[in-house]
Amino acid sequence: MAGKSNKTLPPQVLTANQLFDGDVVYWREDGTWAQDLPDAFIFEAGAGIEAALVRAEADVEASKILDPYMFAVSIDEGIIHPSSVRETIRAKGPTVRLDLGKQAA
Repeated sequence: MAGKSNKTLPPQVLTANQLFDGDVVYWREDGTWAQDLPDAFIFEAGAGIEAALVRAEADVEASKILDPYMFAVSIDEGIIHPSSVRETIRAKGPTVRLDLGKQAA
């Protein structure tokens, strides 16, 4: 039988890329964008996701960001952990030239 699932969504984070320089950014609770995953707002059980995506589309239209989407995370002792390898790489920076990007800091 088709219908809505009773499963609760895992915690989610809204991400995108800045249009100007391509940097990965994360949605903050105040509707601005942060470059660091620890500053991201956590959407619990799907609450507020649709509204945030609509607001993010306004930033796409204003040529601030590209390609906003949600991804699953887990929270362990207050630390956000991406649930996929792709998002782990995006959060840490490029996988080549470890002397460049976020991983060099």
